[in-house]
Amino acid sequence: MPYNRQLEGKIDALTEPGFEKKKMFGGIGYLFNGNMGFGIYRDSLVLRLGEENAERLLRGKNARPFDITGRAMKGWLMVDPAGWQDGDKLAAWLSLARVHALGLPAK
Repeated sequence: MPYNRQLEGKIDALTEPGFEKKKMFGGIGYLFNGNMGFGIYRDSLVLRLGEENAERLLRGKNARPFDITGRAMKGWLMVDPAGWQDGDKLAAWLSLARVHALGLPAK
């Protein structure tokens, strides 16, 4: 199943310059200084937030651990379409992940 191009368009419209798009895990990733901040896997928004933020945000609606192999990645979340359809919610998710990625050492 290909990744959601509608979500890609929404992300592209909201994302400031300074990122690299790269095909990853059957979807697409947005990298900042070589570190993935967010991406798309099928219809889900993928976010790299760090363990503490991810654990806290898992308690909310529409988020689940990022697990496409049977082994969840700590500090990463997947957000179902109901959680990203609203532009303000999508912008908030992207901002959290972008800040986290920019705080990591450049690769």
